[in-house]
This record gives sequence, structure tokens and C-alpha cells, in this order.
Amino acid sequence: MRESMRRVEVELPRRIVVVPTYQEREALPRFLASFEPTGFGALVVDDASPDGTADWAEAYARDHPWLHVLRRGGKEGLGTAYRAGFAWCLERGYEVVGQMDADLSHPPDALAGMAAELERGADLVVGSRFVRGGKTVGWPRRRTVQSYAALLPARLLLRLPVVDVTGGFKLWRADALRRIEVETTVSQGYVFQIETAHRAARAGLRIVELPITFREREVGASKLSAAVKREGIAVVLRLARDPWRPR
Repeated sequence: MRESMRRVEVELPRRIVVVPTYQEREALPRFLASFEPTGFGALVVDDASPDGTADWAEAYARDHPWLHVLRRGGKEGLGTAYRAGFAWCLERGYEVVGQMDADLSHPPDALAGMAAELERGADLVVGSRFVRGGKTVGWPRRRTVQSYAALLPARLLLRLPVVDVTGGFKLWRADALRRIEVETTVSQGYVFQIETAHRAARAGLRIVELPITFREREVGASKLSAAVKREGIAVVLRLARDPWRPR
């Protein structure tokens, strides 16, 4: 029995993706079924979802050793979920750490191409809606244009080399997360994506954007609130005024 357990540990991938969840019980089964063929591990970071997301994920994980679940005490925001998830992965020696949504907006089958870019020397790979070849499905053209235009102030103010600065589909080298001192980031909500892109650029990381097809979620509800948007504006202005500096 002990030999079998050791063998399973050796066979587990040293690549993992952090998947924050809140009220994703309906979406998670479809997501994990699509995710499993990627060969990556997955860490579900759940913020005490009242719909039983974490309970279902833990039951599923009993028969799927590549899946792990990190429970948190309450709804604390996307940025804090990623910080907790990244810390969990780095403590366990994962070499590649990703991030993506649980609602199948991000295509799991794109992970192979993103990992190949890391193997070619990238430190951070962004699955991008807005570079040539990328697209959104389920959005009216007006929404796509408005979303892209909304990114421009952050890109210009922070001089970011990334087009899709709010994109949440990424693969990082573990060392890159350490270089940007991800544990000291302060964003609570979706502006975490901008803050980490800012730090990656300031740290001189090699960043590659690959086009993806982003699909509007079919089940569940968006978590983007007015408070999250206000935080985004405040954090971008603060970073422009007082940029993060690598050690």
C-alpha cells in the first residue's frame, strides 16, 4: 500500500492550475471533465460557497488524485484566492502554476500550447482574447470593443506590454511568481490580474501572449461588482503613482 501511494505521488504532474470558485457547483463538473485530459493538476480554491461547490469537489477528488481542494472561510475576493492558491502550490514544489476560471470561459485544451511556450523560455504565458487570432464568443461586438477600450488606460498608465491585461488565463513559472513577490500583492478583486502583469513587466519577465477563444459563461453568474470596478481604478492609479520595484 505504501509503495502504491509513493508511485501515485511520483506520477502526479508538477504542473497545476489554480481555479478559484464561488457558487460554481453547476459549472464545475463540466469544467473538470474537460480539464482532466490536459495532464495538469488542479487546485480548487473555494470561498465557502453556499451551494456546496467544495463538498462536491472533495468527493470528486477522492477518485481523481490530480484534483485538490483548498477551503477558505468566506468570500474574500479573487486576488486573495489566488494568493492562497499560489502559496499552496509553491510550498509543494510545483514547477508551473496556472490560473483559470471554472466556467469554461477559458479553453483547457489551450494549456498544451501555453506550456510549450514556457518550455521555449517564457516566464509567463497569457491566454489572450485580444491579440491577433484571439476572439470572444457570446459577446456582442459592442461589448468586445468596450472591454478592449477599457483596458487601454491601464496599459498606457502602467506601460504594460500585455494586451489582455485583465485576462485571467495564465501559466507562470514558479520562479516567476517568486520574482514578482506575489504574496505581497494587495488586490482583492479582478485587478489582481493587472497588478501581477505590472509586476511581471517591472521584473523583466519574458511574457508571451497566445490567442484563445474566450466563451461567455453558460451557467452561473458573473462576480464582477461595482465595488470590484472601483478597486480596479484605485489600484491602477496607485501603481501609476508608486510603481512596484523588484528587489
